[in-house]
Amino acid sequence: MDRDRRHAAVLVLRELGRSHDYRDRADAGHGLAGFAEMQEALGPLLELVLDAGDTFVTRVTAEAVLRRKDRIGLAVVASALAVADSNHSDWIHTALHDVFSIFSEDRDNAMQLCEEMLRDTDDRVALGARQMHKALAEIDPVLRPI
Repeated sequence: MDRDRRHAAVLVLRELGRSHDYRDRADAGHGLAGFAEMQEALGPLLELVLDAGDTFVTRVTAEAVLRRKDRIGLAVVASALAVADSNHSDWIHTALHDVFSIFSEDRDNAMQLCEEMLRDTDDRVALGARQMHKALAEIDPVLRPI
């Protein structure tokens, strides 16, 4: 892994995330999702999930981060969900449904990660994980193992 190039990519995507154009911000959120494990990407990702200008940015960013299907991605979205207004919350729930409504194994793994995050020392993550766990439990995935 080339740490310097990854850092440079995050810096460019962070700058794109400050654009006045919602499409640029959505692209930045989508791109930054791939770097969510990097500390310098977390703040901008949270801002984009809670984008004040357009909930399209919220949906695209939340979905991209959730598609990581790992603890880091779920923690980013949980942290945002804990403080989201009802409009942003609706779009985050839409992203949850879009990502986890196909394979039951993916949904079940996400629920397990949420259970682990309930004990997180960050209160926002723990609160959001509780909300996400409840939303995931309401999803009935299309495909289940035989």
